[in-house]
Amino acid sequence: MTNGEISDLVYKVFVSALQLGGPLLIISMAVGIVIAILQAATQIHEQTLTFVPKLVTIGVVLILTGQNMLVSLQEFFREIFALVAAN
Repeated sequence: MTNGEISDLVYKVFVSALQLGGPLLIISMAVGIVIAILQAATQIHEQTLTFVPKLVTIGVVLILTGQNMLVSLQEFFREIFALVAAN
């Protein structure tokens, strides 16, 4: 493999990681901010109040988008294995 192919592969790895993990992180952050605002308004500072809603939200997002994430990951691995088999 040439340096150009390797750098393209590394770029694809980072893009795939952002596509797979980005939505979960953004939604988790948004839920955390909403819960933090509610905690500041009510002055209730309980750790489980932030953990449980984030966990439930991430679970729902994974249920809704998990299949698309799996297909994307499978296509990426097929591409990687095709590159390995070609060399």
